[in-house]
Amino acid sequence: MSDIVVVYHSGFGHTRRVAEYVTKGANATLLEIDQNGDLPESSWEALDKAKTIVFGTPTYMGNASWQFKKFADATSRIWFNRGWQNKLFAGFTNSASPVGDKGCTMAWLQVLAAQHGGIWISLDLLPSNTKAATKADLNVLGGAAGLLVQSPSDASVDEIPSGDLDTATAYGARIADVTSRFK
Repeated sequence: MSDIVVVYHSGFGHTRRVAEYVTKGANATLLEIDQNGDLPESSWEALDKAKTIVFGTPTYMGNASWQFKKFADATSRIWFNRGWQNKLFAGFTNSASPVGDKGCTMAWLQVLAAQHGGIWISLDLLPSNTKAATKADLNVLGGAAGLLVQSPSDASVDEIPSGDLDTATAYGARIADVTSRFK
């Protein structure tokens, strides 16, 4: 098992694809929250053993999906016992709109990590914010706290902008690098 675990929910497959790219970049273990908001017991064991936990969720109505929130609520026993204290955390979110209130979701993921006593890993990529920037560029949505991805509502999972997927891989590599610095 990897020192890094990516735990995510995906409603329509787009966030799953992003999670796969983050996982590839981080050489991580991938855990899916099902459509009922549940994880198998073995997934909880993997999260407990991980050095770094990466949260992934679509942004629906300005926050994480209810399935991801159910997972977050289920971590309250871990929180009470300080089971994830001093772990590293990172996160990503995806929505149909360029903004789509993804910042609210990202801030909520950071608060969840902070409640667990965790240390957050930022994206650490300059934004591609010039007139010449395209959706093929890294960090074209200008995230800093974590990875932000846009998947238009009528786009298939194969139509996620290549720059967003490349940014997901780069973020995964950063997460792996930061994780390796902690013993």
